[in-house]
Amino acid sequence: MMTDDNGRAAAELKQETLQLARDYLFPQRIDLMGQLGVDLVIGRREGYRMWDLDGRELLDFHLNGGTYNLGHRHPALLAVLQDSLAHADVGNHHFANPERARLAQHLAAVTGLQFSVFTPSGAEANDVAIKSARRYTGRRKIVALEQGYHGRSGLSGAAGNPDSARAFNSDYPGEFVTVPFNDAGAMEQALAGGDVAAVLMETIPATAGFPLPDEDYLPAVRELCDRYGTLYIADEVQTGLGRTGRLWAVEQWGVKPDILITGKGLSGGLYPVSAAVLSAEVGGWLADDGWGYVSTFGGAQPGCAVGCKALEICADPATLDNVGTIADYLRTGLEDIRNRRPFLSDIQQCGLVIGLRFDAPDGGMRMTGALYQHGLWAMFASFDPAVLQFKPGLLVDRAYCDEALQRLDDALASLQGAG
Repeated sequence: MMTDDNGRAAAELKQETLQLARDYLFPQRIDLMGQLGVDLVIGRREGYRMWDLDGRELLDFHLNGGTYNLGHRHPALLAVLQDSLAHADVGNHHFANPERARLAQHLAAVTGLQFSVFTPSGAEANDVAIKSARRYTGRRKIVALEQGYHGRSGLSGAAGNPDSARAFNSDYPGEFVTVPFNDAGAMEQALAGGDVAAVLMETIPATAGFPLPDEDYLPAVRELCDRYGTLYIADEVQTGLGRTGRLWAVEQWGVKPDILITGKGLSGGLYPVSAAVLSAEVGGWLADDGWGYVSTFGGAQPGCAVGCKALEICADPATLDNVGTIADYLRTGLEDIRNRRPFLSDIQQCGLVIGLRFDAPDGGMRMTGALYQHGLWAMFASFDPAVLQFKPGLLVDRAYCDEALQRLDDALASLQGAG
């Protein structure tokens, strides 16, 4: 049985941890998870598996939004981090360091953009993107999607779905406008006044359950931005770094943004690092105002070292080939399950970006609980609880997929009362 440093049994430590989280962190979150039957306190983790403190194994199909694209504690990434910490620390934000400079160079090469501004989180990177767009265009208005999610910090929290910002009296409806997804007409109406600094969009909106854009939608938005002098910001925090079979999801639709946001998986799940990658024109302020944005922990030396290696693995043709192979394999298995389990009503998929829709308004929530009981962790879509985010890692193999598909089938059977 697992014990902590004081020799306490895992069960005791787990219950104490849950109670402390309820008392001092996020009581509503703990209570809601409890209502779903989820009482997870993560202990050991390795690859695409993790274990509760009580020793129960779970396949990880949440990946913390893609943070663990390459798995938990990937050996190559862990070695890079350990090597960095043997000679370096966070560094000093006033000065260059080799790892930060090298990661910026690599991001420029794989995006076709020029400058990287490093932040500890994707939300802060979106803040930088919004400020950069406003500075470049001289405009204030930002257009995002009604069910978009870009973080919970100041500017990022005001963009997209406004509910959380409104709860903190931090929404700015005159400056942050939302339009429906997949509606080019609504987008044009929002941009036609010529007063919009930027369109900020997740390429495939994650918190809405990964609905796919129509084939002509993203190119139409790009054209509208060009027509009305508006910048295009692609939030690739969840859909980038190889998840769709291309390094960046916007490449699937032949779109080049003015600013690209990356994070989560760039960290390898080991050290926070995110980035707003800006075109030479939009990032021109960096040539005039080198202290226009500063962050003590943005671009920390160990994080950038890990980021270089994570980007290398994600961009490797062998990794991207595996994404395509596994995506096809999973699709076949999911279609077979859907044919037998009508509660699974739709499969929304682009590569390994997968949303499973169920035949109930809370179907995704119910599946989160059922799958947890069958040894698989996947999170429902907050903005559409009928959908389950089903996110396999980039390096999984068919045997792992077979395990996952069986656990999904078993969970569906338990909900449907079937054998």
